[in-house]
Amino acid sequence: MPLYAAYGSNLDPHRMGERCPHSPLRSTGWLLGWRLTFGGEDLGWDGALATIVEDPLEQVFVAVYDVTDEDAALLDGWESADSGLYRKTRVRVTTLVGELVAWAYVLDAYEGGLPSASYLGILAEAAQAADAPDDYVASLRARPCRSIGH
Repeated sequence: MPLYAAYGSNLDPHRMGERCPHSPLRSTGWLLGWRLTFGGEDLGWDGALATIVEDPLEQVFVAVYDVTDEDAALLDGWESADSGLYRKTRVRVTTLVGELVAWAYVLDAYEGGLPSASYLGILAEAAQAADAPDDYVASLRARPCRSIGH
């Protein structure tokens, strides 16, 4: 089964259980050499959208799922990969039991722009539900966000 590395709202095991009911959580870990950022502000419903970009000094917390082909197709719809908004890329996840190769979604838009406060809240709650370290969750909550009405 292919492995999927979730870094955004799909970190939440409950959300993934609804979106991909046949795809169990395998592990959590880190994308070393990547950072969480935002882009496509003009494409988002409420500001910029989460994505990852390579950065040798950073790391991103992820949840790794064993994804069935059926669930992968459903997830592509949820993530708008079937419309070209996001594309899949292969990443190496460092876990407590070793490294795993998985795919993750990367926004097909320029980096930049601010996410909404509500979107950042969803990401922070998802990270907390996935047992991300407290400092990682706090850093999500402390990110700059888009002002209401802009």
